[in-house]
Amino acid sequence: MKRRILLVDDEVAVLLTLKAVLEISGFDVDTAASAREGKSKLRNHEYHMVISDMRMESDASGAEVIRAARSASYHPAVALLTAFPLGEEDWLSLGADKMLVKPMHTRVLLQQIEALLASHEAKLKIWSSPAPKAATAAAPKVAAKKTPAKKPAKKAAKKVAKPSLKGKARKPPVKSSKR
Repeated sequence: MKRRILLVDDEVAVLLTLKAVLEISGFDVDTAASAREGKSKLRNHEYHMVISDMRMESDASGAEVIRAARSASYHPAVALLTAFPLGEEDWLSLGADKMLVKPMHTRVLLQQIEALLASHEAKLKIWSSPAPKAATAAAPKVAAKKTPAKKPAKKAAKKVAKPSLKGKARKPPVKSSKR
């Protein structure tokens, strides 16, 4: 089965070049020339990977495509393609799995795509594998211990208990006879 990739970039030359390189390397490639078109294709087709330019119609277009890819039920790998590199924290916070900086040598690009697809497929296997019975049985107990409803009840009990203890331990104030 060929792995499907969606390329989203408003530069036609980039789209055509990357499409040719990826198809020669055995990928099935769809292209979109805008964030709007990319989001539409994400809703209507399934992809193993989405590679989106960061800046297209607006500076936020790439982030819109990434959000749409992240909300897809089939969970594609997501790479951000940009000529303006971001810090790792920034592209990770957008939801991308990898940042690809253009221009890039074909060999390096293909290596990065293959590595990302392999690591993403491994993550998907972990997510889809059933949890061991022991862990599943223990999970509700752990969750029950951490429910926020019990903490306020304990605090309320302490607040009630403290004044009564303080009242017993203290002597009433003595009025002074000096006036």
